[in-house]
Amino acid sequence: MLEEGYFGLDLLERLCVHAIFYASYRTAHNARSPHFGQHAARKTAHTDPMKIPKGLEPLIEDGIVDEVIRSLKSGKEANVYIVRSGVQLRCAKVYRDLGQRSFQRRAQYQEGRKVRGSRETRAMAKSTRFGRKEQEHEWKNAEVDALYRLVEAGLRVPKPFGYFNGVLLMELVTDAHGDPAPRLGEVELSADAAREHHRVLIRQIVGMLSIGLIHGDLSEFNVLLASDGPVLIDLPQVVNAAGNNAAFAMLERDTNNIRSCLGRFAPELLETEFAAEMWELYEQGELRPQSELTGVFRRDAAPADAVGVMQAIDDAREEAIRRALARDEPAV
Repeated sequence: MLEEGYFGLDLLERLCVHAIFYASYRTAHNARSPHFGQHAARKTAHTDPMKIPKGLEPLIEDGIVDEVIRSLKSGKEANVYIVRSGVQLRCAKVYRDLGQRSFQRRAQYQEGRKVRGSRETRAMAKSTRFGRKEQEHEWKNAEVDALYRLVEAGLRVPKPFGYFNGVLLMELVTDAHGDPAPRLGEVELSADAAREHHRVLIRQIVGMLSIGLIHGDLSEFNVLLASDGPVLIDLPQVVNAAGNNAAFAMLERDTNNIRSCLGRFAPELLETEFAAEMWELYEQGELRPQSELTGVFRRDAAPADAVGVMQAIDDAREEAIRRALARDEPAV
């Protein structure tokens, strides 16, 4: 019956039947093949390779990076890519050039940082074209310098492998399966896990402060959960604790951000006051990486002596006037 129907068709109709049967066969064959997905993935990767970002072209040409695998993160200040160097997968952070508004926003973080010379310092203060270029250079290099210092101090940050033409090459932080590690704010935690992560992160904050550094923008978005615990990332805004007038405010914000995040899973963490406790030890010159903290801190509740402060200011002003008058008097 099938043959009679088939041979009764004209040539065009027979070709259509052939096409239908062939398509059905290929669908059934691919469904049975365990390699179908792999072949499709390889074919897609072969026919649609990722375009090399402009910022990474010099690293490809110089043989520092062999292949750009994919984009990992895109942000206002930098783009991060997974790259291959030899047989190792690494991260390449390509910094963006930022505008004048960003320079003004970053001024609070850069206060107290050392720069190369007095000429650069004056230019940065006046925000000249040269000064803005120096600020841009200093901002990008701050993260590189901080990473090397923190790795040397044994703290949990990605290991840097070099800084090339505005690109920071560093360790790819992975989870237990070898995939890029998730951010702290992207995972659900047990109370015990939250307490342990909080303990580790407080140790990292203490370790940074003991060498005079504050992250400055620490939150659940700048912590990765690697297979062996939390890792701090994104440090271009790192703060000089001794030279920045807002240092304690930034330390307290960093510490409280972590407290709030992990306190959702372990509510008792919300009652801790680690920032004030470690800052007091730092000001006294007694803070060490191994300093034992309790998380309990009693703030001075005594009212400020406003009258005494004003009297001290008046006394200092009068003393300055007397000295100025003494300098102006002619010698006898």
